Amino acid sequence: MPLAALFAAAMSSPASAASGDMTVATFLSKYDALLKKGLFALGSADAKLLKAEGEAAGEAYSARLRADKAAGRAPHSCPPPRGRLSQNEFIRGVQQYPSASRGQVTLKMAVADLMRKKFPC
Repeated sequence: MPLAALFAAAMSSPASAASGDMTVATFLSKYDALLKKGLFALGSADAKLLKAEGEAAGEAYSARLRADKAAGRAPHSCPPPRGRLSQNEFIRGVQQYPSASRGQVTLKMAVADLMRKKFPC
C-alpha cells in the first residue's frame, strides 16, 4: 500500500498551510478514492492534501502538549520523546470511528484521541 507511506511522515513533519480540521469522513472518503488509484495517487492533489492535513493535526497535538506543560496542567497524554502513531495505527484508528460520528470528528480530534489511547498517563 504505497499511499500509506504518505502518512508515516504525517505525525512527525512540520505543519503546512492545512488546518487539521478536515473531518474523518472527508479524510476517509479521499483516502479510499486514492487507494483505488494505486500508484497514480502519489502525485495527486488529494494525496498532498491528506498528508498536509495529517501534518497539521500532528502539529496541533504537539502544540497542545507544549501548552499543557507551559501552563502547568496535567498532560493530555504521555508519549515518550519519539512517540508517534504509525501510518497503520493512524488509518485503523480513524476507521474505527462509527460512521455516524465521522462527520463531526476532525483529524485534530482523532490524533488526540489516538495518542491518548496509545500513550495514557
